[in-house]
Amino acid sequence: MKILKEYRSVPVKWGAILLLLCFFSSGYAQQKPKYLDPQQPVSERVKDLMGRMSLDMKIAQMCQYVGLEHMRDAEKNITEKELLSGHARGFYKGLHSSGVERMVKQGLIGSFLHVLTIEEANHLQKLAEESPLKIPLLMGIDAIHGNGLISGSTIYPSPITMASTFAPDLIEESFRQTALEMRAAGMHWAFSPNIEIARDPRWGRVGETFGEDPYLVSQMGIASVRGLQMDKLDKDKSVLACVKHMAGGGIGNNGTNASPVEIGEGELRNVILAPFKATIRQTQPFSLMPAHNEINGTPGHADKWLLTEVARNEYGFKGFIISDWMDMERLSQTHRIAATIKEAFQISVDAGVDMHMHGPGFLESIKELIEEGKLSEERINKACEKILEAKFMLGLFENRYADPENLSETVFTEAHQQTALEIARKGVVLLKNKNNILPIAVNKYKNILVTGPNADNQSIMGDWVFDQPRSNYQTVLDGIKMLSEGSNVNYVNVGWNLRDLNNDSIAKAIEIADKMDLIILALGEDSFRQHWKEKTAGENRDRMDITLWGKQQYLIEELKKSGKPIVVVLVNGRPLATPWLEENVDAILEAWEPGSFGGQAVAEILYGKVNPSGKLPITIPRHVGQIPIYYYHKPSQYSHAFIDGAKEPLYDFGYGLSYTHFQYGDLTCPENLQYGDPLRVTFTVENKGEMAGEEVVQLYLRDDFSSTTRPVKLLVGFRRIHLGKGEKKTVAFSLDKEVFGYYDNKGKFVFEPGSFTLMAGGNSRSKDQIFQKVMVNN
Repeated sequence: MKILKEYRSVPVKWGAILLLLCFFSSGYAQQKPKYLDPQQPVSERVKDLMGRMSLDMKIAQMCQYVGLEHMRDAEKNITEKELLSGHARGFYKGLHSSGVERMVKQGLIGSFLHVLTIEEANHLQKLAEESPLKIPLLMGIDAIHGNGLISGSTIYPSPITMASTFAPDLIEESFRQTALEMRAAGMHWAFSPNIEIARDPRWGRVGETFGEDPYLVSQMGIASVRGLQMDKLDKDKSVLACVKHMAGGGIGNNGTNASPVEIGEGELRNVILAPFKATIRQTQPFSLMPAHNEINGTPGHADKWLLTEVARNEYGFKGFIISDWMDMERLSQTHRIAATIKEAFQISVDAGVDMHMHGPGFLESIKELIEEGKLSEERINKACEKILEAKFMLGLFENRYADPENLSETVFTEAHQQTALEIARKGVVLLKNKNNILPIAVNKYKNILVTGPNADNQSIMGDWVFDQPRSNYQTVLDGIKMLSEGSNVNYVNVGWNLRDLNNDSIAKAIEIADKMDLIILALGEDSFRQHWKEKTAGENRDRMDITLWGKQQYLIEELKKSGKPIVVVLVNGRPLATPWLEENVDAILEAWEPGSFGGQAVAEILYGKVNPSGKLPITIPRHVGQIPIYYYHKPSQYSHAFIDGAKEPLYDFGYGLSYTHFQYGDLTCPENLQYGDPLRVTFTVENKGEMAGEEVVQLYLRDDFSSTTRPVKLLVGFRRIHLGKGEKKTVAFSLDKEVFGYYDNKGKFVFEPGSFTLMAGGNSRSKDQIFQKVMVNN
C-alpha cells in the first residue's frame, strides 16, 4: 500500500508543476505580446499593436518632428517668419527640446527628420523604448545623392549628373550603397528619388532631378527605388524610398519653387505623371510626397484626385504619403483654401496624406476633427497601420539602434568611392572640343593657369550636402595637379562666393594669363548646402536669368584677350545659357555636380585617361527667353522664328561629344505591325575613330498623324555600349504596345492606328539620326 500511495502522489506533483509552468508561461506571454514576436507575420503584429493603442498613440505615429540638435540650432538663428516661409530650418515656438524628449517617452511622436548623428539617433530611440508600447522611431533624411547631410558619407554625383550617365544599373548600385550608409548612421527612410520632370532651368532644384524626359526619368526613378528598398525591404540593408514631388514642381508658371501650374490632363499624364506611374507600378516605393505647388487650382497636399484616385487606386501605390515641409499649413497660409490650419489638416488628411512634416498642433487638431465627425478614426487607422508596417518590415522593433563601431566599416568604403567616381566619369558631358584640343597631351603645355570660383571647393558636391572632411573629396584643381605631369600648374584663387568674387585675385589671373600656355577655368554656380546664404542654385534658389553669375563673364572675357587656348569646366546644377562660351572658348566640359571624386573624373577626361561619354538629360537654351524649351515639343512650336535669335537650343537633349566618332546605320523593323505585338528594332553602331569609347545609343519614336497633337519625337529606348577602335555592333530593342498609345486631351488613353517613324542616333537632333517607318494596325 505504501508503494501504491507514493505512486499515486506522482501525478499530483507533476500536475502542480504543469500548473506552475502554465502560470509562468501566461506571465511571459503578457510580458511579450504578439507584436514584439519577430516570428509572427507582419500583418498579425500590426493588428496586435493597433489593438493596444489609444487614439492619441495612433495619431502620434502620423507626427514627424525635426531633430533636437536641429531645433536648438534653429532657435538661435531663425525667426518665426523665416520658419513659415522657408523649407529647411525649423523650431517650435513655445516648445523646448526637452519637451520634445518628454513627448517621445510618452509615445507621442512617430518619426524624426534632420537627425544628423548616430548619437542623437540612438538617444531618441532610447527615449522611444521607454514609451508605454516601446514603438521605435522612423528616422527620415534627405539622402538625395548619398547621405550627404551627415559628415563622412560618400557623396555621389547629383541626380542631374546621374541622369547624364544613362546607366540605370550604376545608379541603382549607388542608391543601394546609400541605403547601407544610412542604416549604419541610424537612418531608415530617404526622401528620394525626386522624379519630377524639369523643364524650366530657372528653377533652382533642377540638379536634384533626372532631367526633362519622361522615359529617362522613369528608368532612373525605378533604379533609385530598387537600390534603396532592394526587391523587398531588408531588415538591415535597405531603407524606405520616397517618390516625390507629386507633381509638376519643375514646370511652374514662373520657374520658381512652388509656383502654380496650369496644364491639361493629357499632358499631365503623358509627361509629368509618367515617371510616377512607371516607378510605382514597377517598384512599389513605400512612401510618396506631394508637391509644394498647385495644379489647375488644387494644391498638391489637397489633391484627393491625384493622391488617392490616381496614385493609390489607379497606379496601385500601397505605402504611406508624407507631407512636405509644413505644406499642410500652407494650404491656409499660402494657398488660402482653408481659413484655419486645423481645416488645412482636415483637407490634407482627407486627400490622402498620412504623416505630417513637421511639428506640434497636428495631433490635437486631428483628434478634435475626429470628435467633431469631420475625419473618421478608420482613416487614422489606415495611416497608422502603414507606418507601423514599415517599422516592422525594417526590423526596428528588434534592432532600433545603430552600432557606432559599424559606421567606419560601412561608410565611405573603397567600393562606394569607386561607384561615385564611375558615375562622375560617365556623367561628365563634353559640349565642345574645337580642333580636338582635348585630350590634353602630356608635356604639351608647360604653364597652365587654373582659376575660377569652382576650381577648389565643395561646389562640386551639389545641394543636400553639408561640409565633408577635406580628405574625402577631390576638387578640379586636385585632379589637374594629380595628372598634369610635365606642366607647371599656376592656381589663382578668385574666391568661392559667386556673389562676391575677389577683384584683386581676378586682376592677378588676368595679369599672368599672357605668361600661360593653357587656361582652365572652373565656372558655373554653387548649390552646396553648407553655403546656404551664398549659394545661387538648389532648393529655393530660383533665378530670373540663367547666364553666368556675377563677375564670371568679365573674368573669362578678359582672359580671352590673352589669346591663349581656354578650356571651361562648368560646375552647376541647372542648365546655363552660355552662347558666348560656345562661340569663344576652345573646349567646354559640363561637369554638373560630380560629387566626392568629381575633380578626379574631370581631370581624367581632360587628360584622356577616360573618354567622355555623358549625354545631356535636359535641353540647354541659348537664352532665358527660349524657356520653356525641350526636345519633345509639339509640331507647331517653331512654326514662327524669333526675330532676335535662333530658335534652336544651345545644346540638345541627348547631346554629348566623345574623343572618337560613332556611325549609325542599318535601322530595320517590320513595315507592318499588329497593335499589341512587340516591335523589334535593330540598327548598327560602328566606332570610326582612333580610340575605344562608350556610346549612349538612343531610340526615338514619332506618331506621324494623330487626332490630338503629339510631340515631334519621344525617347522610347536607350543603351550604353562599349566599342573598341573599328568595332561594330548591332543593337536591338523590343517596344511594347504602350509606346504607340497616349492620353488624349480628355485624359483618356487611346491608340490610333497609322504610321510611326523610328529614329536612332547619339542624340535627339534629327540631323544626327537615321529613320525608318512602321505601320501599326488595330
